[in-house]
Amino acid sequence: MKSDIGGCPGNLPPVPPGFVGRATELAEIGDRLRTNRLVTVTGVGGVGKTRTVLQAGDALRARFPDGVWLVRLSPVRDGALLPHAVGMELRLQDQTTRPMIDVLADHLADRRCLLILDTCEHLVDSCALLVTALLQGTEHLRIVAVSRQSLRVRGESLITIAPFPTAADEPCRDAADLFTQRASAAVPGFAVTAAGRRTIARICHRLDGLPLALELAAALVREHTIDDIAARLEARFDALARTTSDAPTRHDTLKAAIGWSHELCAPAERLLWARASVFAGSFTADAARAVCVGGPLSSIDLPSVLDALVDKSILLKDGSRYRFLDTIREYGTTWLAHLGEDHAIRRRHRDRYLSQARQAYPHWTWAEQVTWCRRITDDIAEVRLALETCLAEPGSAATEMAGALWFLWFSCGHLREGREYLERALAHDTEPGPLRVRAAWAYGCVLLAQGDFPSLQLCIDICRASRHLTTEAAVAADYLDGARHALQGDHERGIGMLSAIDARPERGGIHEVTWIQVQAVLSLTLVITGSFAEAAAMAQEIRDEGGRRDEAKFLSWGHYVQALADLNTGRLDSAELHARAAFENVRRLGDSWGMALALDALAMATAALGRLEAAAHLLGAGECLWQLTYGRSQLGSPQLMNARSACEQQIRTALGDTATDTAFHAGLTTGVT
Repeated sequence: MKSDIGGCPGNLPPVPPGFVGRATELAEIGDRLRTNRLVTVTGVGGVGKTRTVLQAGDALRARFPDGVWLVRLSPVRDGALLPHAVGMELRLQDQTTRPMIDVLADHLADRRCLLILDTCEHLVDSCALLVTALLQGTEHLRIVAVSRQSLRVRGESLITIAPFPTAADEPCRDAADLFTQRASAAVPGFAVTAAGRRTIARICHRLDGLPLALELAAALVREHTIDDIAARLEARFDALARTTSDAPTRHDTLKAAIGWSHELCAPAERLLWARASVFAGSFTADAARAVCVGGPLSSIDLPSVLDALVDKSILLKDGSRYRFLDTIREYGTTWLAHLGEDHAIRRRHRDRYLSQARQAYPHWTWAEQVTWCRRITDDIAEVRLALETCLAEPGSAATEMAGALWFLWFSCGHLREGREYLERALAHDTEPGPLRVRAAWAYGCVLLAQGDFPSLQLCIDICRASRHLTTEAAVAADYLDGARHALQGDHERGIGMLSAIDARPERGGIHEVTWIQVQAVLSLTLVITGSFAEAAAMAQEIRDEGGRRDEAKFLSWGHYVQALADLNTGRLDSAELHARAAFENVRRLGDSWGMALALDALAMATAALGRLEAAAHLLGAGECLWQLTYGRSQLGSPQLMNARSACEQQIRTALGDTATDTAFHAGLTTGVT
């Protein structure tokens, strides 16, 4: 088996071929990072800041053994979500109530890594606060910020990326090479004569050597000769010069180049460009169909219109997903407002992802569980935007959407973020009813996972206030109350309340998912209280039900509880098999705390079987996952923590500290294979 830890650290994507020039800037970024912990790369829009920094990051991988990490900030609209965005890219799944900035600082404290924050200009103040906190709380961290303006942070070292130099009558190598390379990609066999080189020099000069403008112009060679492109650009900029008393700025140049590309688009292409600018991040063709189709833009024509925008370098395509460069998106947003469609399209965007949440809800405990988890995680930037739209308008949409996504928050690494959205939704819409009950129940599940028992009373009260409206309300309230008692140590009362729910005949909706949660809490409580035979019997029921549903989370939990019961009754081979099965199932969800629990159980079984070095390695791998999740092992349960500590002490007594530490560190750094 292989965990999602270890291996090659970092998340920097493979650098695409065809990077042109910037040798001086690349060297300077590398040199500055030797002596400065924060380097901010600035420059006008379209100058190639991000592309240059990604190229530099790729070249610097060997200098940062704990990885080069890229965080794209353009989809983040709210500065309060900035730490969460960084945590997601670092694969952190801290579920506690600590401030996320503290979690980040703890995680990065001793690591030698490079963090690239791309597109900071719309979150300058939030980025400055985050960067300051991270640099103060870490020793070796280096940060490169990509922004159109300085972060104004003490110790910041600025590097400005300038456009490629150009001359009107002779080609500049870098600018001309970029244009020629992109034109050749658009039209295979594109050849340049001596006269053509002079024409390309005119184009580069007219576009001020701005890489994005050059790429947009090069994409036009499919339909225009380079002489035609040069003549049209000169006419356009002559007209621009006549309308202003000042010389056109590079911002004017880029805007004019984008504007010309816009004019050369067919009407349907311009309409899709404007409407698709509502997406915060990347999107699929199906999402574009739901949000953008209508009027002159038909569903039948959508694939060809998407392809046309890709061909014109307006859209970038990565697999099945599309995205804009920020400058291109901004232009589309302006046109969407000009068309008067911004509110309607934002509403359609909201409806698309609200509908997605509704579709996901009945699948969270069935075979499509993993598929839906991955699908919505891929769309997380759009989910956030849709929730913000819901929260900006009256009604129950926010409550419905946040509650329907309960499994995403609970088991897919978004507990903290889910807590914030559920809190806001419940405060936003106070109308009693089934949707409010579901959101309060989901909020309570999050609080239980975080161990925040005092805050649970609000959820219980909300559910009980609606018990006359729906039978789900009483079940939700009783579950939250019973689980609270069981996990806090009042085992007898907790088991009694949960057992009463387990005996109820109702299924479907909250009844169904609450029954599943009841089984999980009951089975663990039975292990903790020493009722191993009963725990094993319930674990078998859980596995049977999980197998019937063909889902991952519930099935994994059944294997985990069975492993714990087997460990305590001397069935060591069985404990090892069940712990492995628990890990393999929960890994499919990317659920770090579930994987960590399974690895610790596997370590205990492996140690009991006498394979002590392997057990120490597993403890190290589990510790790495706990650091990604809680920063402490075993969810803070004293009984489970004591069992883990006893396992480690057994290993140290037999192997000695040196051998134990060596194997533990290997697991911590390389993961599990």
